[in-house]
Amino acid sequence: MDELNPRARRRSALLTWQHIASLPPSLPVIYCGGFNTEKESTTGRFLLGRSREKGAVGDMRDTWAIARARKNVSLIRTYHGFKGDKQGAFEFFKLILRALCLCWDRQTQDLHVDWILFRGRSLIPVLCEVVNDNIDGFYPSSHYPLFAEFMLPRTVRMLETTPQE
Repeated sequence: MDELNPRARRRSALLTWQHIASLPPSLPVIYCGGFNTEKESTTGRFLLGRSREKGAVGDMRDTWAIARARKNVSLIRTYHGFKGDKQGAFEFFKLILRALCLCWDRQTQDLHVDWILFRGRSLIPVLCEVVNDNIDGFYPSSHYPLFAEFMLPRTVRMLETTPQE
């Protein structure tokens, strides 16, 4: 989503949600990417069903918050500007201050701007990981990507299984 304009992000979220809402409710949906805003923003609150946008309310769930296991939980931010853990003193101070605030605010467990959201009771997030791989300190992106594993419903797994000949 747009990294500078909150209104554009809200419109993007609404358009995407309208498409997701038009799908059969029984169809599992995974919506992931760089949202360029935190989950407590108006965009995040809308997609997670905690606020309205032009009369609509999303009903996505956050994989990071409810996965059975999480990896790299100490990386509370997914944007790092190609620096990885090496932040300047001012950025480090802001991060520490923000992390201390998170201790008191249980609604905000992370500052991720990259999310994996999903809809559907048949999807169960088993693992979610902030991937911080690099080669000699060089990162492929200015954001850490997220990785998730879901347990799929039995019927989907049966369709994927090919009979042995």
